[in-house]
Amino acid sequence: MKFATKAIHAGQEPDPTTGAVMTPIYQTSTYWQKSPGDHKGFEYSRGTNPTRKALEDCLAALENAKHGLAFSSGMGATDTVLRLLKPGDEVITGNDLYGGSYRIFTKVYEKYGIKFHFLDLSKPENILPYINDKTKLVWIETPTNPTMQIIDIEGIAKITKQHKLILTVDNTFASPYLQNPIDLGADIVMHSVTKYIGGHSDVVMGALLVNDDQLYKDLWFIYNACGATPGPQDAFLVLRGIKTLHLRMKAHCENGEKVAHFLKNHPRIDKIYWPGFEDHPNHDIAKKQMRGFGGMVSVTLKGADLQETFRIASSFKVFTLAESLGGVESLINHPVSMTHGSIPKEEREKVGVTDNLLRLSVGVEDIDDLLEDLEQALK
Repeated sequence: MKFATKAIHAGQEPDPTTGAVMTPIYQTSTYWQKSPGDHKGFEYSRGTNPTRKALEDCLAALENAKHGLAFSSGMGATDTVLRLLKPGDEVITGNDLYGGSYRIFTKVYEKYGIKFHFLDLSKPENILPYINDKTKLVWIETPTNPTMQIIDIEGIAKITKQHKLILTVDNTFASPYLQNPIDLGADIVMHSVTKYIGGHSDVVMGALLVNDDQLYKDLWFIYNACGATPGPQDAFLVLRGIKTLHLRMKAHCENGEKVAHFLKNHPRIDKIYWPGFEDHPNHDIAKKQMRGFGGMVSVTLKGADLQETFRIASSFKVFTLAESLGGVESLINHPVSMTHGSIPKEEREKVGVTDNLLRLSVGVEDIDDLLEDLEQALK
């Protein structure tokens, strides 16, 4: 089954009671049992819900995985992966991360005795000196947030398999339309479903997708025991959003490319980060492991201090100044003061997350309106 067909049909069958084509919203907390333990696979909605199960099966199909778990947020999904660890374990991750991931790593799990190594992952072999008998997990984003670093998933996976480490890939920026990390050797794929998968900025959700049966059981135990599970209304909204994922992502990619080329030689732009450019670091890897370059573009403003950057960020009329990304509407974000504020200044600036950096989530509006808005805001 091709991607577009899976987006519309995977995990979903007409309702056996009514014949409803759309998956019903099973707004129930508990389920009738004929006798104790005699049920139809549903006991209590923290653990399983039919609407959520349809979504989880659909997400798994989109990522070419066997199993899916939906969470109340991307951070709930991230937290569940980290709960596989124990005090003394070590994690290897990248030096350019979503601020929320950095925060949970350093402010929550480090105090429980988990050690994190934040590395330049531009080459897979960079992780080798940091692997020891305490290393248990490698966590990567690609493209990264916000400087769009490209990490070789297949290259990293060869090393993690050799050393029996769990490789988790945050695939939020690419979406399953552009990239499937499990096909490249990842053990767990994480999504902030809030972003491209949901696609309409009206729901907060996360997901984990896996192939390994035992790993799924381990994650499901934590998922059920700790309870970061979404309600059926949210699951329904995401199922609805997924049905246009392939159409939206095509438009995001087309508009993202035009915006990137417009900005590349603009006199107000110093640096531009978009993996579709041939001079973007690891462009060849992006071209190999992705089916397009996405709608995320980051730029630094030439000669702009923090005050000038704020002025420009507040001058847009079509782009909306807001956190998050991946919705149909275009957003402009100032990572230092918004999504990455929890990362120390010296750590941010090492990878280029400076006061004058702006991150664009290019939406699916008419491209002429987006380019005109960029031109007027950058005057």
